Amino acid sequence: MNQWLDERLHISRLNDKFLRKAFPVHHSFFLGEITLFALVILILSGILLTFTYEPSTKLVDGVPAAYASILKINSMPFGDMLRRIHHWSANIMVGAAVIHMFRIYFSGAFKRPREINWWVGFLLLIFSALTAVTGYCLPYDQFAFATLKVIYGITSSVPFIGGWLAELFFAGAFPGEGIISRFYGYHIMLLPGILLGLTAVHMLLMIKQKHTQPGYAAKIAYKKIVGVPLSTQQSIIMIILFVLMTAIIVLFSAFIPVHPVEVYGPPSNSTPAIKPDWYLLWIFGILAIMPPEFIHLPEDPTLITPTQQALATLFNPEFIGAMLIPGLILAPVMLAPLLDRGKENLYYAENPTEHPKRLALGLAWCALMIVLSVAGYKPEIQTAFENARGVAEMGAEAASAAKIQIENQVKMMLYAAIVVFPIIIYILTFGIVRMIKNSRESDAREMKAFQEMLAREAEQGHGHGGHGGHGRAHGHDD
Repeated sequence: MNQWLDERLHISRLNDKFLRKAFPVHHSFFLGEITLFALVILILSGILLTFTYEPSTKLVDGVPAAYASILKINSMPFGDMLRRIHHWSANIMVGAAVIHMFRIYFSGAFKRPREINWWVGFLLLIFSALTAVTGYCLPYDQFAFATLKVIYGITSSVPFIGGWLAELFFAGAFPGEGIISRFYGYHIMLLPGILLGLTAVHMLLMIKQKHTQPGYAAKIAYKKIVGVPLSTQQSIIMIILFVLMTAIIVLFSAFIPVHPVEVYGPPSNSTPAIKPDWYLLWIFGILAIMPPEFIHLPEDPTLITPTQQALATLFNPEFIGAMLIPGLILAPVMLAPLLDRGKENLYYAENPTEHPKRLALGLAWCALMIVLSVAGYKPEIQTAFENARGVAEMGAEAASAAKIQIENQVKMMLYAAIVVFPIIIYILTFGIVRMIKNSRESDAREMKAFQEMLAREAEQGHGHGGHGGHGRAHGHDD
């Protein structure tokens, strides 16, 4: 039977070329597998949720059908548990992808010839975040409604074409009847299709170009993969990892509640205090500290000139804070392979401490993202300062003035932190790592000099021994 199948399907060729492919055994390489497994769990749990979810805004018992279907899922056996599994899988997928990108960057694995795979991985991270955003809009509770309102405003803020883009993406004006069905299509078809396609390209490139191995592999077999074959050793490791990861997600889901739709309630005109998940909090922080306007327009519309209107449209805070600045922050990540000056192919992972500038820049970028994420809590920080100064006990006029003053002070503190904190991190990291590198190089030079000295002494010893031998030989002849 095996021979019959092999003659027709060339199974032995598949086994030799793919199933016997070696995988490096290193804990950091599991980050890619964790991301992939989270995507698998995400898709499986999402398929089960689609059986009950209704993507519609039509009213059912006085609430939108989408919201009512989420309440129905929660009331079903293990329904709420399934939603939690879906939620935690999304967070783990994005988190593992972020850490995976950091590992690639700090080890230099984004360099030639793997530039294309770096860009594919970057797009995977972006589309993973977009898929998550469309997902937590689907319950159509008050949180989702407020989120959709923010997204609609950001899309509308794109200069000159924002209104057209918003109507295209939202199936009309917001709020509209087709918005949930449109986002449902994005969430279960368009974005997953893009993710699966990019994942396939990412894996094919990895198979073609092979892993960037740890440095010790060069001493064992230069330019060859040092590890275990996919069948069966690596497959067993991956199965164990998948089972362990599933168990952790189920454990999280059993004890940690997520997004209580009953607390938020159905959509209404009120705007609750909302915050995105951790991976988008930095954009929320940028918006929180943006000035209300860059171009001041006269209150009388008849006094607004076409130039003023065009400038106000081009330099509106929402577009700059939600699209332009995030784009500028992410641009160095996307361009990292092009900014590298190396011309040779990289086969082995680099020690981050051997590249102080790259390590310092990466950590400074992380520091910037942390400060921007903290800025997302600006309202809470401001409230804490107000409580410390006893604003609630002041009169109305004094309280209003104090709140404005505190808000400006908090903004200035955050502006200063955005500039100063990354610079401090860069200087400290670069200085410490450069000192470590210099010390290591000095030790290496001393060791080399010591070895050369020993070699010279050994040669001199052999030379003296040789002369002594000749002397004894001559003496014997006499």
